[in-house]
Amino acid sequence: MRLPEARDEALRQPVHDARTAAILGIALGVCFLTCFLTGLYSHVQQHPVDWLPIPPRPASLYRVTQGVHVATGFAAVPLLVAKLWSVYPRLFRWPPVSGVAHAAERLMLVPLTFGAVFMLFSGVANVSRWYPWGFYFPAAHYWVAWITIGGLVAHLGAKAAVARAALARPGHPVAAAAPGTLGRRGFLGAVAVAAGVVTVTTAGQTVTPLRPLTLFAQRRPDLGPQGVPVNRSAVQAGVVEAASDAGFRLRVTGAVARPVELTTGELDGLARRVAELSIACVEGWSASARWRGVPIADLLTTAGVDPDDDVTVRVESLQAGGRYRASELNHLQVRDPDTMLAVAVNGERLDLDHGYPCRLIGPNRAGVLQTKWVRELVVIRT
Repeated sequence: MRLPEARDEALRQPVHDARTAAILGIALGVCFLTCFLTGLYSHVQQHPVDWLPIPPRPASLYRVTQGVHVATGFAAVPLLVAKLWSVYPRLFRWPPVSGVAHAAERLMLVPLTFGAVFMLFSGVANVSRWYPWGFYFPAAHYWVAWITIGGLVAHLGAKAAVARAALARPGHPVAAAAPGTLGRRGFLGAVAVAAGVVTVTTAGQTVTPLRPLTLFAQRRPDLGPQGVPVNRSAVQAGVVEAASDAGFRLRVTGAVARPVELTTGELDGLARRVAELSIACVEGWSASARWRGVPIADLLTTAGVDPDDDVTVRVESLQAGGRYRASELNHLQVRDPDTMLAVAVNGERLDLDHGYPCRLIGPNRAGVLQTKWVRELVVIRT
């Protein structure tokens, strides 16, 4: 069979018609939009801007949004494969374009298709902690997301009328599926099952009732020292000696009335605040734990900083290097009583891998910003 005849024969099959493509396009568009919005929130968490301070409440907001981000990203993989399969015969149409407008429409598919493939591949690789590239993943993922969503909006504008017409004719006759192949309902059902299985077996790293079904999740959030996972150990961070030093002192410096230095024992004596807070990782997993520590606001009061002062606090780690060796607390986070330097978790003194002698823990923060092995709080007046 010649190529034009094979193409026309394929297009007559219900799995390749406009209605199937429209249904898959809507499902994929919902997933992409969800991933885009939750990804923007994650980006602002990790790269804060002065005019949009992240509030500490709701305490579990980041845990939910990042869990949804990763779950919908995984669900989009079978949807994208199915969408490409449903429209691939149109790639062989001849002539390739029928005019300037059609040429522009087809050209817009390039950033959309390649952007979508890049986003899903790099996202899955990132949560698997596999980096076969030399670029900085968050920056590349962020900017390609804008390109991809722009291509998606342009594609929706170009195809809205076609999709609307296809969806408005549920009873429109189509050729029966070829013997031994799936019809439209069977094909869409198989795609839905695949997306559902991937989602359910991923969501167990965040949704506790689904934990027994965890298969594609990158972490079991109940496995790790003191029942909480770790991404970076004290050995990997190179802080074992400094964190275990009997001469350790936590310092509160910067724009303060009186600098403060506290030993490990003094910190432990001041740590009376107890709160149930989650560690929520950018990789999608999260785990709740009961933390005991000293509120940051109390430490600032000790240093002579008025609770109503408009200050930010830079939290410095004992780590000598690394992209996330320090983090920043905005004025809203500083004032929250559950934003604290924790010294204990789940009733036990912090394990070295969890940030002994003290670590930052606070509500509604990305895990990479919950700085471990804290050595200094630098107060900055804004």
